[in-house]
Amino acid sequence: MKKEEIKNIFRVGAIDPISISKSIANHQSKTTIGAHSIFLGQVRADAIDGNEVTAIEYTAQSEMANKICHEIKEAAFAQYKLSCMHIYHSLGIVKKGELCFFVFVSGPHRKSVFKALPQIVDEIKDKLPIFGKEIFKDASHQWKINQ
Repeated sequence: MKKEEIKNIFRVGAIDPISISKSIANHQSKTTIGAHSIFLGQVRADAIDGNEVTAIEYTAQSEMANKICHEIKEAAFAQYKLSCMHIYHSLGIVKKGELCFFVFVSGPHRKSVFKALPQIVDEIKDKLPIFGKEIFKDASHQWKINQ
């Protein structure tokens, strides 16, 4: 794969399931692809100290996050036989049950796609300066700890 420009992975608000289905449908014409693997992150209604999470407000150091994500993508393309990759993460408020993180990896064969996806997701979660503030039913909030 040729070097790409740094793309903005951020979307304001929840990631729309219709845009995900369109992303998948757009790959039907790419007949050298034999496998896709998808990770979808969704806001949970966790109960913490008896208080339910109703939403997460995401913020990020966007420029730095996009640069690091670009490096993760380039490394994955160098390590695995991949054809295509799409990554989106929410900014702003995302309500419980809504999607906040989307990683879509495609390649000629399933083994490379299956190996690449968890590594990519883990690196993004570990390295990108993205922060989530959990908003509770009683309107209180706290910074989220990634697990």
